[in-house]
Amino acid sequence: MLSDFTKLNTFLTVVKEKSFSKASAKLGISQPAVTQQMRFIEDYLDTKILDRKKNGIRLTKEGEKLLIIAQKLAKTIATSEQQLLEIINKKITFIFSTSAVIGDYILPTFLNSIRAKIDNEVSIEVGLSKTAIDSLVDKKSDMALIESPIMADGVTYREWMEDEIVIFSNQPIPKRLKNEDLQSFKWVCRNEGSHTRKIFKEYLDSAGYDDCESFNTITESSSLTTILQTVLHSNENETPTVSIASYKALKGYEAEGKLYVARLPKVTMKRTLYIAYLKERKHDAFIDTVLTYLMSNR
Repeated sequence: MLSDFTKLNTFLTVVKEKSFSKASAKLGISQPAVTQQMRFIEDYLDTKILDRKKNGIRLTKEGEKLLIIAQKLAKTIATSEQQLLEIINKKITFIFSTSAVIGDYILPTFLNSIRAKIDNEVSIEVGLSKTAIDSLVDKKSDMALIESPIMADGVTYREWMEDEIVIFSNQPIPKRLKNEDLQSFKWVCRNEGSHTRKIFKEYLDSAGYDDCESFNTITESSSLTTILQTVLHSNENETPTVSIASYKALKGYEAEGKLYVARLPKVTMKRTLYIAYLKERKHDAFIDTVLTYLMSNR
């Protein structure tokens, strides 16, 4: 079993997520596959390593011992993978294809560390989630980072990090917005077909608010940069101009007092960001190294 770390990695993920279903989503495999791998380990060790409870999982004493061993192995493997890359000494440009928010505001914070990890150059192609997956499937990029899982054959999807969508303006607005507040604002809306706009509409429906189609829309754009600049430069003496965006893209502006963030009452507009790569490259040293780094920095 020690020669095949896949099953132990699944065990580590189950322990971290405290759930078989969450572990399957994180690993990009089915829940029955997770269950099968846990059974394999228990059959191999001839002992029970965990108990499944209604509120999660609980490690047995033997499971706790296995956890220590698996954690040591994971650390050793991570170090060894880095050493293998040094032996490979292959000069490449690792290409990410990403959706706009990730490519413009999230991934850049990791780039220097990724370059150091793989000792090679890194490039980003920014577009829509579908464009990113198309680029991956056509082998024009090495890894896709996207806002929604656009399914394609031969691609493995891994849940990466949670992202929150918020409402923002360049002037103070209530931190928790009522339906009448939304109707009174001037809106810079996301374009039709935008994943962010779709999620916003779903949350409005769940909160019992009017559809965004009824808002006072002054313009639409597919570019978050354009939306940010439009809101930032709107007249502060007039009715507030607002829009929606990833909070990860707004934190710096909020900290500097340039933008004010608001949310809907009783709901948090969250979505999951995904990492995608070709199944045929699951044993690629560069993919492994970048994936391990990104999964440990969420």
